[in-house]
Amino acid sequence: MTLFIDTERLRDLNSGLGQFCLQLGLELVRQRPDSAQLTFLVPEGQQGIFGPDVAYQTATWWRKWYSPGRYDIWHCLHQDSRFLPASKKNRLILTIHDLNFLERPDYDDAKKNRKLAVLQRKVDRASALTTISEYTASVVRQHLKLPNIPLSVIHNGYSAPSDSINQPATQPLPIQNPYFLFVGVIHPRKNLHTLLPLLEAFPEWRLVLAGPDGHPYAAHLRKQAQQLDIADRLIMTGAVDEATKNSLYQACDAFLFPSLSEGFGLPVVEAMSYGKPVFLSRRTSLPEIGGKDAYYFDSEEPESMAETIFDGLNDFRANPFRADRLRQQAARFSWERSAQQYWKLYSEVL
Repeated sequence: MTLFIDTERLRDLNSGLGQFCLQLGLELVRQRPDSAQLTFLVPEGQQGIFGPDVAYQTATWWRKWYSPGRYDIWHCLHQDSRFLPASKKNRLILTIHDLNFLERPDYDDAKKNRKLAVLQRKVDRASALTTISEYTASVVRQHLKLPNIPLSVIHNGYSAPSDSINQPATQPLPIQNPYFLFVGVIHPRKNLHTLLPLLEAFPEWRLVLAGPDGHPYAAHLRKQAQQLDIADRLIMTGAVDEATKNSLYQACDAFLFPSLSEGFGLPVVEAMSYGKPVFLSRRTSLPEIGGKDAYYFDSEEPESMAETIFDGLNDFRANPFRADRLRQQAARFSWERSAQQYWKLYSEVL
């Protein structure tokens, strides 16, 4: 069995897709059967990242849509990849993370339809599809015409923080407790402006937003914080490395994630793995990932959200087993299990 795995998104290791490519690739190599040969598509400078016993192709602009050889299976690890096999003799497996563009108010119907059409052409070529959540699978079935091919739900994995929990942060952030934490890109679909009024209800707390903040929405949040006179308690760190992110999880008092649209929601799993109370919206995949021991916002009204957090924190303190149950929920998502399911799918497709 010869497999070509598109991990070009390793070019941004601090992104969710970058970590997905890295962690799944490492586990696929670890579980590789003796009869399987793996070739990874990687960005410049990442040759060797999966060890010396696999082959590498370098992703360059002139190789888009170019097939460097014949493979039994070509696995495209995300739906927006521009690297697809030129020959239909390469069986294509396409992993779809989300169709979040359908929820974007800044996209008109024509742009959404164009993006759907591009994805539909990839789906039409595929021998199998996977999604990272049941929710994403339901959206795919609703908006795309599926050929007679298997559609499998294979949840993302998560590497438990035990190995890195004692690793010192390379970007030390001396933040005074208590603080609420959000991790992720600073973008309108994360719905973060709903969190700022909470600092009026919790005057001793800070709000830490950790993630890339190049979008104009970040400036909007800073302006809103100034208007609410809470700017000194809003801390926007920008992008952080893994060690710094882990230290933020470890020291936070609660994790807030009011997102409007998620294909999976890896930061939720990360926070639960530390046994932290998580407060989530009930939208898209989040109830599927958070499970029954997460707390959920039933409204975006500031009073209602503040009440949810106040009651949830009191319940969490009063229930000594809740943190362990959250860790158990996080443990459901492992890269070992994900890779096992992908190897099973590869065999089935062949």
